[in-house]
Amino acid sequence: MVVDQQARELTDDEIDRIFGALADATRRDILRLAMVGEQSVSALAGNYTMSFAAVQKHVAVLERALLVTKERRGREQIVHSNPAAIRRAARLLDAYEELWRDRIARIGDILSEPTAPDQGD
Repeated sequence: MVVDQQARELTDDEIDRIFGALADATRRDILRLAMVGEQSVSALAGNYTMSFAAVQKHVAVLERALLVTKERRGREQIVHSNPAAIRRAARLLDAYEELWRDRIARIGDILSEPTAPDQGD
């Protein structure tokens, strides 16, 4: 299956961590901000009404999914996006899209085949 071939570069656990991390709107927004440019966790926390600790936990989930990395600079923890991990997730989604497009095309082919006249009458 096409998806299996594409997914080989990611383990099931990695896929679960990536899509589990992306399942939350706040984490997707943090990732979006990190993709625009590096951000300190403090700067990220300024964008949300939740506590600094809550934002830090969201960043930790993204970090476990390898979607971001953190670098300590003095007292700040700087968050960077990880474009390679994002590309791997995108390739997996592309593989699912290809699989479903192929299935839909085959269903279309079957439905467009002329039907044989009924021989029973």
